Amino acid sequence: MGAGAIVAITLGSVVGVIVLLGIVGALAGSGSDTGRKDVTAVKSSTPDAKPAEQPAAAPEEQSQTDQFKAFVVKEGTAAEKAAAQHVTRVQGADEQNNVLDSAEIHTDYTGGLLGPHGGDGKLLASIFAEWKTSKNGLVTVYDGQGQILANGNF
Repeated sequence: MGAGAIVAITLGSVVGVIVLLGIVGALAGSGSDTGRKDVTAVKSSTPDAKPAEQPAAAPEEQSQTDQFKAFVVKEGTAAEKAAAQHVTRVQGADEQNNVLDSAEIHTDYTGGLLGPHGGDGKLLASIFAEWKTSKNGLVTVYDGQGQILANGNF
């Protein structure tokens, strides 16, 4: 069996495990949303009262991508900050159950697992693990074409 076949089988197995983790995570996260707070606007009883101004977006109201990038700017190294500039989307970071947590970081890099940006993918997976923690979490970093750049536990 050639080296190419071994690499293809290994990558196929990794993708299969990631898909399985995503399915299990989706099934586990489809329960009721009891952790969220119900925010309702309070109307004034006087007709002349001005509506209350909306406060700035709280961290939980920001997108996962914005939250992650803000964390990297605050806590990351120079190399991690440079890599975070290539992040286009983060998903799955807010849905954790500590059983099989799966998160994804999408970037605009190219080249996949064996390409020139594999190290940047590992940096992103590493800083993600500092941002979020789980007993059994897996973060996968993808390039712009949807190929895996790197993955890591969080």
